[in-house]
Amino acid sequence: MTSAPRILVVGGGSAGTRHGANLAELGARVSIVDPRSDRREDARERIPRLESGFESLDAAIAAAEFDAAVVATPTALHVEQSLALIGRALPLLLEKPVAPTLLDAKRLASEADAIGVPVLLGYTYRWWPPFVELRRRLRAGEIGTPRHARFLMSAHLADWHPWERYQDFFMSSAELGGGALLDESHFLDLMLWLFGMPAAITGRVERISELEISSDDNVDVLAAYASGLRVAIHLDLYGRPHERSVTVVGEEGTLQVTIAPNELRRGSTPGEWERVPYVCERNDMFVAVAHEFLELVGGTRTVPSCTTEDGLRVLECVESIRSSSATGRTVEVGRDAPR
Repeated sequence: MTSAPRILVVGGGSAGTRHGANLAELGARVSIVDPRSDRREDARERIPRLESGFESLDAAIAAAEFDAAVVATPTALHVEQSLALIGRALPLLLEKPVAPTLLDAKRLASEADAIGVPVLLGYTYRWWPPFVELRRRLRAGEIGTPRHARFLMSAHLADWHPWERYQDFFMSSAELGGGALLDESHFLDLMLWLFGMPAAITGRVERISELEISSDDNVDVLAAYASGLRVAIHLDLYGRPHERSVTVVGEEGTLQVTIAPNELRRGSTPGEWERVPYVCERNDMFVAVAHEFLELVGGTRTVPSCTTEDGLRVLECVESIRSSSATGRTVEVGRDAPR
């Protein structure tokens, strides 16, 4: 592709306008779809040289030809919108998770595979430099055999989008696919990216805070691997101050990544951590995703680094957690092999 690609961004919320702005800064010709006129106007201010704003996906498809698309709408809308774009053979950047359910996600993935459309899935922490380095060090055996890992995400929902009422944010709505388990499945994806699929999962998915939401706000998971590794994951939407971290304890030491401060820490004695600070901004990982997406659109890359198959594995874990929470039992998952 010699000319600037024309990319349609579906969803004018925080994620959609961020993706649109980054793609435009990298030279793409961006248009946006959102039913809300205020979001379309906001996109004109935030996205350089925005070409067009459309009220509906049908209107956008009828009005112009596009080379690729971004789907950054509430999770409940992903499948319908993605299938409409896949049917036009448009490469997709799809915000995570793929869909609210594994069955819906399989339908989307099957259609993309049948048509041969590349879908880059936006589990953006895979592009966060400290996590990339954590994975490299684990694979190099720096702390020996991993025995235990802890994944923590705790952040009060009212602080996420201070420009709007949290009750109006899709994260508050179970019907729209919000909640800690689905939206913060980033940390399930990181677990799979680092260690592969577990053999069994035990979990609880709850709403326990005073937040005015219909979605879950508290998730606790224990994943067991045949190797002996145990992984604990805690996700909540009520915590202050905000905390995000991943800690891996091995036979020969511990590695830990924290966000705010952005650090990679290594400990191998009873004394101090060895600290490696990172000067990186949150948008850096989105820019890295945009670079990879443009490579897919331009044909210089053919296989996404985060695929719908990765998304299906995440949703297999999500449904195992849901089942465990509903029954109070441990659920066997299988496929205990890192990728």
